[in-house]
Amino acid sequence: MPWWDVFAPGELRVIAIHENGELTGLAPLYRDGNVLRPIGASRSDYQDILVSPQSRARAAIASAIAAMRDVEVCDFDEVSPDASVLSLEIFGWHERLAGASPCPQTELPASRIAPSTLRHLRTAKRRAARRGECVILEGDADNAQALIGELARLSKLRQEDSVFGDPRVADFHSAAMPGLMEQGLVRLYALSIADAVAAVYYGFLHNGRAYAYLGGFDPAFAFESPGAILLGHAMESAAKEGARVFDFLRGNEAYKYDWGARDRFNVRYLLERRHG
Repeated sequence: MPWWDVFAPGELRVIAIHENGELTGLAPLYRDGNVLRPIGASRSDYQDILVSPQSRARAAIASAIAAMRDVEVCDFDEVSPDASVLSLEIFGWHERLAGASPCPQTELPASRIAPSTLRHLRTAKRRAARRGECVILEGDADNAQALIGELARLSKLRQEDSVFGDPRVADFHSAAMPGLMEQGLVRLYALSIADAVAAVYYGFLHNGRAYAYLGGFDPAFAFESPGAILLGHAMESAAKEGARVFDFLRGNEAYKYDWGARDRFNVRYLLERRHG
């Protein structure tokens, strides 16, 4: 809902399926011209529909999409290989799969981290300690908004980071944060060195999986590698909480593989209406 309130790129087409008074299926979609897309498209690492096991919701969602005469294509451009939407079959529509983004991930507890990465982490901690007092702050309902503001500030300090170039992105995260915090999903950490915020880590943890979503650091502290310090803390904390997988999400940046990650590839899932 916060994503739609902030971005609203088309016409809302959410499908909700109820069976015997219980919500058993939800497809958060919107229409963009003659294309049906999932809410969160382009900014979400994983897109999907929600269906209860042993329900008839998947077939009902398929029927509802087929009934939209102003829709010719249903396009999920970033789908994990175990997504529910991959079994969404619409009679009379053509199904097509294509390659999408790599999403590197590490099994926890991490055993494949490169020895050079562990040495670098130890060196980073020593350098940070010499710079001044080091404190890792954990985000909670009281400070989460301030830490997201710090993340946006740090991201803008590095010219190649454009996530917060659109001011609506910060608005979206601020709006979503209270609900995410209430559900216990957010893992937000900040590293303070000599009373200055040197880096912020923003991720999630749910159902045995940790997700590294966004991070930013102050280039003035590049020598101390504060981003690596926070990433190591996030992985260690996730393992202590029982997470089995640490998911780096979309992108094949080299540092992810230094932390023992291996690729799992998303797919693009297209459903196209047949004519004739």
